[in-house]
Amino acid sequence: MKILLITFLSTLTLFFHSLKLNAQNIRSISAKVTDANHEPLMGNALLFAVADPAFKKGISFLNGHFELSDINQKEVTLKLTSLLFADTLIRVKYNGTVAIDLGTIVIKQRYVQLNEVQVRVQVPLTRHLANGNLEVKVANTILANSSSLTEILSRAPNVIINDGQISVAGRGEATIYLNGRLITAERMSSIPTSQIEKIEIISNPSSKYDAEGKAVINIITKANIAEGILASVSQQVTASEFAGRNTNTMFDFNYNKGKLSVLGNYGLFQGKDREQLYTTRTRPSEEDYLRSEVITNWNRKFRNRSNYGLGVQYSINKNKSLSLSYSGNLEKQGGSQDSKNNITTNEGNRFYTSDTKKNEHRLNHSFSFNYNQSIDTLGSVFFVGSQYSDYHANINDFIDEQSYIDGKDAFRFLKNDVQHKILISSTQLDYTKVFNAREKLELGLKFSYVNTNSGTGFLIADNGGDFRPDENLSSDFEYREKIPAAYLNYSGLIMGKINFGLGLRGEWTNYQLNTSVGGGQVIRDNYFNLFPNLMFSRMVSGQFKLSASYVSRITRPRYQALNPFVIYQDPFTTIEGNPNLIPEKVHSFELGAYYRKIDLRVGYNYVNNPLSAAALRGDIPNSYVLKGLNLEKSHAFFAALSASTGIGFWTAINTVNLSYTKMIDDQFSFVSLSPRPQWYLYSSNTFKVKNLFKVQLLAWYLGEGSSGLYQNRSRSSVTIGIDKEFFKDALKLKFMANDIFNKTNNSGDYSVGQTDIFFDRRFNNNYFRVMAIYSFGKLKNSTYKNKATGQTENSRAN
Repeated sequence: MKILLITFLSTLTLFFHSLKLNAQNIRSISAKVTDANHEPLMGNALLFAVADPAFKKGISFLNGHFELSDINQKEVTLKLTSLLFADTLIRVKYNGTVAIDLGTIVIKQRYVQLNEVQVRVQVPLTRHLANGNLEVKVANTILANSSSLTEILSRAPNVIINDGQISVAGRGEATIYLNGRLITAERMSSIPTSQIEKIEIISNPSSKYDAEGKAVINIITKANIAEGILASVSQQVTASEFAGRNTNTMFDFNYNKGKLSVLGNYGLFQGKDREQLYTTRTRPSEEDYLRSEVITNWNRKFRNRSNYGLGVQYSINKNKSLSLSYSGNLEKQGGSQDSKNNITTNEGNRFYTSDTKKNEHRLNHSFSFNYNQSIDTLGSVFFVGSQYSDYHANINDFIDEQSYIDGKDAFRFLKNDVQHKILISSTQLDYTKVFNAREKLELGLKFSYVNTNSGTGFLIADNGGDFRPDENLSSDFEYREKIPAAYLNYSGLIMGKINFGLGLRGEWTNYQLNTSVGGGQVIRDNYFNLFPNLMFSRMVSGQFKLSASYVSRITRPRYQALNPFVIYQDPFTTIEGNPNLIPEKVHSFELGAYYRKIDLRVGYNYVNNPLSAAALRGDIPNSYVLKGLNLEKSHAFFAALSASTGIGFWTAINTVNLSYTKMIDDQFSFVSLSPRPQWYLYSSNTFKVKNLFKVQLLAWYLGEGSSGLYQNRSRSSVTIGIDKEFFKDALKLKFMANDIFNKTNNSGDYSVGQTDIFFDRRFNNNYFRVMAIYSFGKLKNSTYKNKATGQTENSRAN
């Protein structure tokens, strides 16, 4: 912990030092461009920062004169381009004057094309976009050393992963998009990390995005616009003292020729993974005393976890394209789940052990067809796409259970056979009309359909007897859902100074749930919701921007959270779905200020019926069931400050987030606590050691906090990566040490009813990884413009 604090203090010192350096930068550049006869020329003026490759700024000029403001850089490259003259590059440095006037630039040559110039710069990890979103670079950063998309997100700024739930700090659970199209949790596992270019964290989604979730994370894949074949093969080897060793082999290729583009990928993950959960459940009352200590180990063995995909795009012309893509993943998982439960009551002591031999088989498929059309040169677009996904899971577990009760040993065998299937189809139409640089209209329609069903058969054989069905643990489940939706967004400029965005999304939900649990239940409902959103922003000066926004969202229960089938741990510990869950609705308000490279935001979220979970007493004595539930409401306040900087060989992003949440329960007898604020700190630093290698240091810290019902302990992570390139970047070798101090355990406590519950979950995050990537192929420039293959799928599958 001492080393971690030293790391953060050092990076914060560099951060505040960088603020001082930013005070002496170029703010504006102006000039007049003429030919040798002093006639004004027309063209474009583009700026590129020497120390910040993410910085780009441009303007067109008609009468020779131009002025670029809001620069805030110490050194930039000015590029003048036009059909009337050759590209002209001018290096401009800060000379004590913040407003630089270059005077008259005389262009002496016309119709001369210079050779291509290649500039090598250090890529920053993040940048703040004009719309307030945060863009996180993945390619060529420490994030690219990850073996899965979930691993990438766990290292991204402001993204918190807790027991599989992906959240944005200050906002809450996020939905995942791929190239602007919603995807499922199963689809996430089939995305190769080698094809991910960057991710975009959208804390205030417009009505264009589905109303699902409190925030949006958009995954953007690489696009190759050059002609030819480009392929790469990579090999990862990961070693962990806690879990053992695993390997990840990935291959991807991209082919472009004229109007045809083909891309594909295959990945194979094999090896071991491990997770451990320690839980205590205590009823301190003397009349009803109980203490249960449960230790569960998941020792997963992946015999074959493959992901694969193939996409084809045909460009009818420069403005129209058709694309068809397929993606899938196969998972054959073995290993074991071992559980020990020591129960002490007024009647005595009981001890239970269960050894589950895991045998799981999953097969997922997804097909999508898209049509894209560019309508004009301003950026107006028409899109129509359809997607079909099919997810299958078969589980055949054999459980060897033993017990020690009142000095007597007993044993029994159990079989858990589960068949689970999800079918998802969706079709959507989007139309964007761009009127000018300030005004844009977006509208669209979408229809999605989901059918998920499962059958669970539990068989029990006591003391070596014959297997017999257990009706209490067996169940059948089916869920059907239809959601037609429409949205409208308009963005423009009012009073000549204030940018605004106004949107409205309507979704009608119709669903039916059938389950055999409790003697059989049929639950039907339909409801219509409107989700407005509003955003204002104003550039107070060339370097200072203010913004305000309101967004309304909904989070529907995941399909599996509705399914009451049983995940068995021991006779007194199970995990079950809850078919009575209802969606939560959130209203989010935010104020923001952006000055130079510093972003400050404060906000408030009000949530009705927030989705949560707890271990509740079961139907038999001393039993507990972990299940999802709806609380009454919650209030959440947050303040976030982030800044990015770079000085020569060093680039960094630092984030500080303070959140305060108060959850309120009116049904389950939670014991109320005093809410305590929670700190989230994040720092990512990249150091380029001349032209030898690159060192990347990433650290985050999530402090202790209380939401009024749940208390969470602090956790943290420090990761170091080293990258080296060979043979003109054809071969890349990477080494990474993840979670060096092994501090990512997720632990906390809460009290519900008469029971105090403590949990401590340990993950396989402390490991070393070696990675080699070899790229091959031959590319040449192409003047033909291609569009990336689109994707569109649904969420909430789990």
